[in-house]
Amino acid sequence: CLDMAEKINEFEAISRYLKKLHVLTLCAGENSELWCASCFYVYDERLAAFYLMTELQTRHGEIMLRLPQVAGTVSGQPKSVMLIKGVQFRARAVPLDGDEALRARALYNARFPVARASQAPIWRLDLTELKMTDNTLGFGKKRYWRREA
Repeated sequence: CLDMAEKINEFEAISRYLKKLHVLTLCAGENSELWCASCFYVYDERLAAFYLMTELQTRHGEIMLRLPQVAGTVSGQPKSVMLIKGVQFRARAVPLDGDEALRARALYNARFPVARASQAPIWRLDLTELKMTDNTLGFGKKRYWRREA
């Protein structure tokens, strides 16, 4: 069992990595109705959440409205196996509105100025679990974080 300092260090290391990248693979579904989508994201370390924009009529948007539990990955594409880093996550998808949506959209538009032209709904993925593989620390080295209940 990790003590509190170790949990904080694990979370901070994963957060540093997530702040550097900008595309996640989002997986939504139930039973045989599964769908994945690549989405631009902004990571909010304070809330342990991703913000992304997607229309309600997309296949993954429709599924998330019915079944908000999602999973996904974030990873780069290094040529060397020893440089591979990546995160697997579980989250709850929340479509935002009001002041929360305005704040999230401002963060998103600051990171992706081209998104200013879009009126697509903005979502928050409240992360519940993170698992990071970091081969730069040794082949198969893992870091873990789980949101407290």
